[in-house]
Amino acid sequence: MKKSTVGAAVVGAATVCAVAALIVNHRMRKSSKWARAMAILREFEEKCGTPDAKLKQVADAMIVEMHAGLASEGGSKLKMLITYVDNLPTGLSVQPSRVIHDISSSDLNDEAGVFYALDLGGTNFRVLRVQLGGKDGGIIHQEFAEASIPPSLMVGTSDALFDYIAAELAKFVAEEEEKFHQPLGKQRELGFTFSFPVMQTSINSGTIMRWTKGFSIDDAVGQDVVGELEKAMKRKGVDMRVSALVNDTVGTLAGGKYTHKDVAVAVILGTGTNAAYVERVQAIPKWHGPVPKSGEMVINMEWGNFRSSHLPLTEYDHALDNESLNPGEQIFEKMTSGMYLGEILRRVLLRVAEEAGVFGDEVPPKLKNPFVLRTPDMSAMHHDSSSDLRVVGDKLKDILEISNTSLKTRKLVVELCNIVATRGARLAAAGVLGILKKMGSDTPRQGGPEKTVVAMDGGLYEHYTEYRMVLENSLKELLGEESATSIIFVHSNDGSGIGAALLAASHSMYLEDES
Repeated sequence: MKKSTVGAAVVGAATVCAVAALIVNHRMRKSSKWARAMAILREFEEKCGTPDAKLKQVADAMIVEMHAGLASEGGSKLKMLITYVDNLPTGLSVQPSRVIHDISSSDLNDEAGVFYALDLGGTNFRVLRVQLGGKDGGIIHQEFAEASIPPSLMVGTSDALFDYIAAELAKFVAEEEEKFHQPLGKQRELGFTFSFPVMQTSINSGTIMRWTKGFSIDDAVGQDVVGELEKAMKRKGVDMRVSALVNDTVGTLAGGKYTHKDVAVAVILGTGTNAAYVERVQAIPKWHGPVPKSGEMVINMEWGNFRSSHLPLTEYDHALDNESLNPGEQIFEKMTSGMYLGEILRRVLLRVAEEAGVFGDEVPPKLKNPFVLRTPDMSAMHHDSSSDLRVVGDKLKDILEISNTSLKTRKLVVELCNIVATRGARLAAAGVLGILKKMGSDTPRQGGPEKTVVAMDGGLYEHYTEYRMVLENSLKELLGEESATSIIFVHSNDGSGIGAALLAASHSMYLEDES
């Protein structure tokens, strides 16, 4: 009896010890896994570092590429495209004053009429109707409709894409109120914002150079984009003439200039990213045309294609680029824009899941799907201010089907969001610094403070508050306190669409008749 009792006790003790050992081993494994997760995070944070000295190197590298791109076609990763826009609107209440770029006005404020705009900026496009009221009226009326581009059309044929766009434009025109109808014999006119690299050949013609932002339509490359749209409009019965072809940044520059006389730079941060600015014609060696009256020309930089050894690229960036539709291209865009930030985050989370098991023993299958985590979702998690990070938990569950995440894991996700967004925003700030330095607007001028206004547009800038704040604060740091007071950011909401309509008005075929 005693022997059996002792035996039972020994077995019981052994069982307790075994269970305790399992618990200790489990905790050790868990601790080891968490240490691995933190190691991945810290390594990523270090590689994404953007100290001020590095950002100034990026800005200087940007300036070198700007000079090279202005000197000759193909001389730089930056296309520095001539836009044929040598006049911009002045708006309604411009008082005579010395401005940074006294670019010649087309007296838009004397014009009146109804003009259309088509804004193809990425995965969505919009059609707009804008009524200008002449000298004292400004923009009397504006309305728009929006549609998404089906993914199949982003990689289909030119005819399929432009037929779809023309059909949506036809619906919008069909809903036009009688008061917006054109007089008999007068054709509707359209400003076309096309936010992809184009070699412009006149104010209303240009050859598609390549596609970005997930588009890849081979038979459109080398074609006149205005010709492709006008053929589609004809097929769909839309009686309309394209009077101005502009890039979204050029449209934003025009729209911003209409309301802020000191606008000289425009930056888009949305699905993709780009910048445009006003350059002296004398500083454009590749311009062989007549010198415009203004002596200036708007340059479309196509800065998304900027690349430099100073950019803090990581293994995740290299993998994303290698697997993209355009490997080796748009590197700056892939580090800074809304198309890619969420995808960079997903790739880091996947590695954390694979090597540290923070989401369980099995890697969540959804986490393996490219682009399943969108930047708006990343923004929502980054901005989660709830004590339990409920939004982060909900996003992980709804998008990636990861349930029951701990608060510690959710905090890890937020920290990764912050690293990705901060790097992107600070690099964008370095790009703006490069433009300001090229223009000579980065230092205070004699004779008092002059303002340079940077017109900003795009969903990333508008909706990702943390990104926007980091960008603006970083530029202030880079410029220094005194110089920073002369640089102002304005959100040119819907600038690319309104700007296209304004430029359509300034290049109307009926202007001479009316004068």
